[in-house]
Amino acid sequence: GTWKRPNGTIISYAACGGGKYCGTVQTGEYKGKSIGTMSGKDGSYKGEVNKLDEGKTYTGKASVKGNTLSLSGCVMGGLICKSESLARHKRINKKGGF
Repeated sequence: GTWKRPNGTIISYAACGGGKYCGTVQTGEYKGKSIGTMSGKDGSYKGEVNKLDEGKTYTGKASVKGNTLSLSGCVMGGLICKSESLARHKRINKKGGF
């Protein structure tokens, strides 16, 4: 699926093999860059989230409920965590994303 961050940047998650979903920035300064990979099903996913503006990779979780994607990620064994809610931008993804 395709999702809109609070800052207006559009990202997408598409199936990329091995039961994984790859996140890619679609607009803005980091267009074309990877934001990490997730695996899971039924609206609950786990993996890595790249925070491009910080140059950090977080252990991440994602959940989809209706038209909202909730992303969260932690570093340093969970001592530092961040989260963000994204609004669905487009429901259909030809590559089988979430």
